Amino acid sequence: MLRTVFGYDAFRGEQAAIIDTVVAGGDALVLMPTGGGKSLCYQVPALVREGTGVVVSPLIALMQDQVDALGALGVRAAFLNSSQRLDERREVEAAYLAGELDLLYLAPERLTVPDTVRLLEGGRIALFAIDEAHCVSSWGHDFRPDYLALAMLHERWPDVPRIALTATATAATAAEIVSRLKLEDATQFVASFDRPNIEYRIVAKDEPRRQLLTLLRDEHPGDAGIVYCLSRKSVEQTAAFLNKERITALPYHAGLDAGVRSANQSRFLREPGVVMVATIAFGMGIDKPDVRFVAHLDLPKSVEGYYQETGRAGRDGAPATAWLAYGLADVVSQRKMIDSSEGDAAHRRRLSAHLDAMLALCETVECRRAQLLAYFGQAAEPCGNCDTCTSPPQTWDGTVPAQKLLSAVWRLADRRQRYGAGHVVDILLGNANERVTQLGHTDLTVFGIGTELDANEWRGVVRQLLAQQLLAVADGYGTLVLTESSTAVLRGERTVALRREAPRAARSSSRKKSSAAEAVALDAPGEAVFERLRAWRSATAKEAGMPPYVIFHDATLRQIASSAPTSLSDLGAVSGVGANKLAKWGPAILAVVAG
Repeated sequence: MLRTVFGYDAFRGEQAAIIDTVVAGGDALVLMPTGGGKSLCYQVPALVREGTGVVVSPLIALMQDQVDALGALGVRAAFLNSSQRLDERREVEAAYLAGELDLLYLAPERLTVPDTVRLLEGGRIALFAIDEAHCVSSWGHDFRPDYLALAMLHERWPDVPRIALTATATAATAAEIVSRLKLEDATQFVASFDRPNIEYRIVAKDEPRRQLLTLLRDEHPGDAGIVYCLSRKSVEQTAAFLNKERITALPYHAGLDAGVRSANQSRFLREPGVVMVATIAFGMGIDKPDVRFVAHLDLPKSVEGYYQETGRAGRDGAPATAWLAYGLADVVSQRKMIDSSEGDAAHRRRLSAHLDAMLALCETVECRRAQLLAYFGQAAEPCGNCDTCTSPPQTWDGTVPAQKLLSAVWRLADRRQRYGAGHVVDILLGNANERVTQLGHTDLTVFGIGTELDANEWRGVVRQLLAQQLLAVADGYGTLVLTESSTAVLRGERTVALRREAPRAARSSSRKKSSAAEAVALDAPGEAVFERLRAWRSATAKEAGMPPYVIFHDATLRQIASSAPTSLSDLGAVSGVGANKLAKWGPAILAVVAG
């Protein structure tokens, strides 16, 4: 099946063991990074076992693309969701009952509909695949209540194997997936979460949209990418800013009309060089292989969410960038959202733990990749491909500045007053502005004792003290208060190490065109063939109404250009060229290669 249908000669990592488990009728929990080949782990067993593989996916908007991709391989796939007309649903239902489908995609909420359950009972089910399984976990970053009902699959179909898959799960999340889905007897497969082709970089905010523009112009001109923002307003403003700067950018958030969202998503998947500016509602299940960068203009709520979102870059294995700009305001706004969130104290503690881990990643002086992997329980050596490895930050003894800042907060508290970071910094710098003077804060003993640092440096101190939990945000207004740990610093019983950002080294021009740094190097004639193949693919995809990568990935086109096949048998030996694609497009490809 792997060779004939998908065009590959060998499985990767634990794919073969996972597939053997499911084919034999066993349950499996698969934790594998984005781009690691999770889909094959249920697609191959669905083709080998008798019956139809039922795939539970939260991604209604992407089901059509997933079905199109399988159709290009000659796999009989369909979906049932609310976007279809009645006659379309009845056609799919009839095909399922007749045993004419290899794979059927369903949204989780459809399994709570009695008619759907009766339909499934009328056919033969090869397996259940529960994609994005972290959605079942309240400890995870993308909880979906509809997933809680999926435990019924085992109760109603005890002999049908189940495979639950996700790209992001800590030990706590994995344990909850097992418990919620009744997968106690499932074999667990945990692949390395490392994505070595992604360069992780985190910078302090300083006109973040301008910083983003520099990144796109200097390092990713003409590349496809995703920019994540926290609010819908920021999404709209950032997309407008980029378009004004002549970068094709489209907005995506839940407040847009569904038709607009669908059209924008379709353009992103089908057109080259489009930048999608989105809230985190966008991206799950996106199969676009050539996303060259993922940028965050606001602090993600958790390391799991950050990993999931950055993992959408570089699925093709070519170099990609994960870039994040964050500042003190991000920390304050996240704390505000946690304090005002619905749910009990335990829920808010979970959110706080997520944020603390994210702040620790932002402020670390160690390898970011190693810290990221450690969060998922995996050890790693320094990677040499993150900002803290390529431009190691210096640390300095910030004990005295920390004491000064904590003292200012304490002195204000002694007057039963609380203020935000800006006011505290003004006091330390001795800024006798109207507000400071009106409030009588020029009389404080800490007024003007912090002139050794400038305002930006003091805000960095505040940010790092918040990250180290030596300072806290008290309410929705961002007012600062001391913590239990502050006392040890004020008494001189604890030192405080702070990071000082090193000046960034000039980036080599080879990084500016990361999309060209593919695995297969081509000479000039080979590059010309590759470009002809890409033009043919674009025209073919447009005519078929599907994303270009559904036809062939760039990596496959490069191998074709490199090997210059002259016959269908030669072309069929190229990785990624399965029997169906060979029969459908082989002659046309050979004609393009021949020139």
